[in-house]
Amino acid sequence: VLDEPVTSLQAPGLDGYVGILANHAPIIVALGQGRLTVARHGNERIFQISGGFLEVVDNVATVLADSLNEAA
Repeated sequence: VLDEPVTSLQAPGLDGYVGILANHAPIIVALGQGRLTVARHGNERIFQISGGFLEVVDNVATVLADSLNEAA
């Protein structure tokens, strides 16, 4: 759905939201239901997400989601 550089993202972890910025340490997070917010230079795209995983390695964030739809 999205393959471009971003400045930050917020994702719904199972225990609350997690924020990711550039140079974040490697991490794997189980995702719940909620809003995935992706920001780039002040512009945000918001998606509704349901389940899955977020992985951050070498300044690349990968989201594998059970379902994802861009919010209107």
